[in-house]
Amino acid sequence: MRPPTSDFSGSDSPLDGSRSSVFGPELGEFPNNGQSSEPREGEMKTGTTTVGIKTEDGVVLATDMRASAGYMVASKDVQKVEEIHPTGALTIAGSVSAAQSLIRSLRAETRLYEARRGEEMSMTALSTLVGNFLRSGGFLIVSPILGGVDSDGSHVYSIDPAGGTTEEEYTVSGSGSQYALGVLEQDYDESLSLDEAKDVATRAIKSAVERDLASGNGINIAVVTEDGVDIERHKDINALL
Repeated sequence: MRPPTSDFSGSDSPLDGSRSSVFGPELGEFPNNGQSSEPREGEMKTGTTTVGIKTEDGVVLATDMRASAGYMVASKDVQKVEEIHPTGALTIAGSVSAAQSLIRSLRAETRLYEARRGEEMSMTALSTLVGNFLRSGGFLIVSPILGGVDSDGSHVYSIDPAGGTTEEEYTVSGSGSQYALGVLEQDYDESLSLDEAKDVATRAIKSAVERDLASGNGINIAVVTEDGVDIERHKDINALL
């Protein structure tokens, strides 16, 4: 704890209940230079619906393909799920620039870990790493889903923008998440095969695309098994159903 630096007798006393606390800014707030954790006007965001489903044989991750800047569709062909580990992948929702930087950093760290220790990073360690990166405040407004397979089996992690990490059977993120979650709540079963999980994930994305203005323009699907990460891109969602 650092001591207060201002005069307590003045009108700017840190004990007056204002937010200018002597204990420093909150995570993501930078009062001295005008930066904050709020997205900047005109910044490209993925909008997004992303889905993660765990099965006994692996993990299915699915996303839409639209990026938005305000009320404008900034891109119709965004790759929102990326391999970050030999048997792990990450979906992105939120600020595009921060998400791209996060993915590059995670790839570098997993390669360094493997080179130094001679073994691949576990999904528990990888989820902790993602959470620590987000908690640092250096990757603002990113809400990813991590899916992967290791010696302990299949894993899906929901990770919030502040770094909170929760392992789930299935999860969603992004602006269309409530629509996708309704499909998952109805159709998820722990006995799903990978093909069945792909079908459920596709229908979840389709449901969100029908109602969420920030989601659309196709689907990315990643299937993660002990053999690696396979990512497919389809512009016609209906063709998969």
